[in-house]
Order: sequence, then structure tokens, then C-alpha cells
Amino acid sequence: MSRFSRRQFSIAALSMGGLAASGALTRTVANLPSQQTIRDKRPILRQDGLAFGAYDPWGDFGGQSGVSTEALFLPWEDVDLASLRAADSYAAERNRNLLITVEPWSWDENWRVSSDELRRRVLNGTYDGNMREISRVAGSLSRPVVIRWAQEMEDTTGRFSWSGWPPEDFQTAWRRMIGIVRQEAPNARIMWSPKGLPNLAAYFPGGDQLDLIGLSVFGLEQYDELSLGGARAFVEALKPGYDLVQPFGKEVWVAELGYEGSDAYVSNWMNDATLRPAEMDLLTEVVYFNDREVHPWPLNLGQPDWRVVRQASL
Repeated sequence: MSRFSRRQFSIAALSMGGLAASGALTRTVANLPSQQTIRDKRPILRQDGLAFGAYDPWGDFGGQSGVSTEALFLPWEDVDLASLRAADSYAAERNRNLLITVEPWSWDENWRVSSDELRRRVLNGTYDGNMREISRVAGSLSRPVVIRWAQEMEDTTGRFSWSGWPPEDFQTAWRRMIGIVRQEAPNARIMWSPKGLPNLAAYFPGGDQLDLIGLSVFGLEQYDELSLGGARAFVEALKPGYDLVQPFGKEVWVAELGYEGSDAYVSNWMNDATLRPAEMDLLTEVVYFNDREVHPWPLNLGQPDWRVVRQASL
């Protein structure tokens, strides 16, 4: 995989025994040294609840039933596309679909292309070939595929090279890239995936340019207390973004979900993450981001660890 990727795609090799999700926050796993106690905060899955998926480089969901989607992150430069076929096989063995987030990280030798230069190159077609090759392979996979390109585009913190562009430029870039996906992977579903900020509507490329919408929802108890004066529940954290995208009338996913805090805080998020909120009838699936955060949070809160299973050796 690319050494420049925001998140490394990994086919999970370790399933932690395929433990089923439950309300327990701690478990003892027999094959760990000295009956080591671990904290397990996987969402509770329900037959009548929302569909559930995971980005799972640690393999914690590898043997778990009831998981609908295997998610992965893919840079569009310096990447071995054989990894997509391996992911397809892994998902097929578990009867899961694929959510492929294509991140347009771009490089010149050993330095990252600036946001303005990336925008110029995308608009002039420099990366059409990159998107075409990824789309061609995605279109040949055996499992149903959702393509998610250039997520959180309305963010202005500088976290991503493709975010914070003038909205009309992002819309033009989106139509160019998604046009390629439609040609090469006509059966793939397209996810437009803002972060959920108040300015997201300016980046909406039009209902004919996408099939579903993804939002990012992360719960960090310390952040809630410092910035909001108290802990938020999952639905509270989701509602602002959901209310903004609801008028578009598209199916909605939580494309990235994570939470961390006290046992009580985590227990509430575990319980609520796959419940069907009565007031959110467009919401159909949540996808857990089972890894450490790679960017520091505000208020000097560091890089939260969203992993659902943690043990001393990790």
C-alpha cells in the first residue's frame, strides 16, 4: 500500500474469535496471556436495527455475523490495486458488501501536492487515469460496491487536500470523477460524504450525481464536556448533519462512526448506534471506524483511539 495513505487498508487476519457484540464493556479472552481483560465496545447489533459495517484493519469484526459492509480506504496514487481483489475475496467469504473510500492524496516525488495544485490537476484531467483504473477494478469485483470519493469536502481545517475548495470547483471535480466511475463501474453505488457541517449544502453536486449520502459521526466524551458542557448521545451528534442532508431525499449512512469515553458514555453509544431513530427514516446503515485517529483533535485532546477492542499488547 501507499506510504502516503491517510489510513492503511488492511485485510483483517485476526478476528479475536468472532465474539458477538453485547452490552458487556469488558471481557476475558482465554487465549490471551494471563486471562488478560480487554475492553470491548462493539455496537450492539439487532435484527430489526440499522445495517452495520466496519473499517476493520485490526480484525475485530472478522468473525462476527451480522456485518453487512467491509469498508476500506484507498489512495489513488502509488497503490496496488490487487488489494481490491483481496478485499473482494475477504468480503465474499463473509457475505459482505464493499465501501471503498477513494482518497485523492497526490504527490510529486516526496512532497504532497498543495490543495490548490490538486484542485487544478483534478479539473484539468491529470488524475482521470487514476480514477479510471480504480473504477475499472471496482467494477469487476464480485461483491456489491459503494464508491465514496473525496469525503468531508466542506471541512476548512486543512485536514484534507481536497476539502475547502470553492464549492463550484468541487462540484465540477465531482462530476468529472463520478462520470468516470459511472463508465467503468456502472453497477457501483455512489456516496457523497460531507462531514456534516453547516456549509455542506454548497457542495451538493445534484441528486443525479449520487445514490446515497454518508456522514461522519464521532463521539469523544472529553470534547463534549469541554465544548458543549456535557456528554452527547449518538443521535444528538448525528442530528445536525442529518437535518442538513435530509432535504436531498437520499438514503443516508453514517460512513464513519467512532466513540470513546467513560464506560457509561461508551455503553450509551454502543446501545444506540444501530437503533432506528423514528425521526430519521432515511438512515439505513452505520459503519464503524475501528482504528486510532490519525489527526489531533482540538482542545489539546490528542488522537483518540476508536478501536473497539484494546489490549495491553496493542
